[in-house]
Amino acid sequence: MPDLLNTRPISPDQLTIETPEQVDVRFPIAGIGSRFLAVLADSIVQGVGYALLILILVLIASSAPKATGGALTHNGEKWLIAGIILFHFLMYWGYFALFETFWNGQTPGKKLCKVRVIQQTGRQITFFEAMTRNLIRVIDLLPGFYLIGVIAMMCNRRNQRLGDLAAATLVLHERPADEPLWGGRGPRTITAGAFAPPPPEPAFRPEEPLLPADAVARLTHEDLVVIDRFFSRILDMELDTRARIAERLATQMSSKMNLPAEAQLKPERLLEAIAHQMRGQGR
Repeated sequence: MPDLLNTRPISPDQLTIETPEQVDVRFPIAGIGSRFLAVLADSIVQGVGYALLILILVLIASSAPKATGGALTHNGEKWLIAGIILFHFLMYWGYFALFETFWNGQTPGKKLCKVRVIQQTGRQITFFEAMTRNLIRVIDLLPGFYLIGVIAMMCNRRNQRLGDLAAATLVLHERPADEPLWGGRGPRTITAGAFAPPPPEPAFRPEEPLLPADAVARLTHEDLVVIDRFFSRILDMELDTRARIAERLATQMSSKMNLPAEAQLKPERLLEAIAHQMRGQGR
């Protein structure tokens, strides 16, 4: 079963992702203003990079061999031109693509503005999507100031420019989430829609009763995968949604285990206990 069955916008500034548990998880779509500020911040970072390049070129030119009248040799000129071309390519195309690939869908500007690029399926962006959306950036820029990109964003409900449409990506706002069941201090910022690998197994407190081994043995590896998926998405859910899914899963697992009512724990604690005990049995 795929991680995400459906994605759809429910309002001009929200996206709903339908999970396998048939529960809608909502994320705010980044608007033109937020994305403009992110691009502006990234342009400043790129401008600083180009300024450093000019400074380096001045230093190289000033320290050229005196024997040639202060000029670079023929080979030196070739290497310098090649270096400038490579630097420009990395700054113009590689800057966005590499940051979005290896920095979880963000560039310094996007991180500052708390927005992130994800796939339309809700998964984290890969190098292929990052490179595709940024190669088409040159078209979105035409005839200047991202005019084509802005027009494209105004013509669709997901605020996608041409690069997003070609790469099947979205730009979403991050949003604060509740703390995980297994602890942590202070507010956290989560990835909007990019479902990361399951978090570390929650610490199981020894004073809580273990479940009967014969009851846990009735569960399968697929049941453990479902529980892990729930805990991996727990930070993306509102409290009522989280409680509803936990109760549904706990009822399903208790039914499979034929667990007496008096032996049952609270829904999330029951799921934690099942996961802990199944891993303890090497399953």
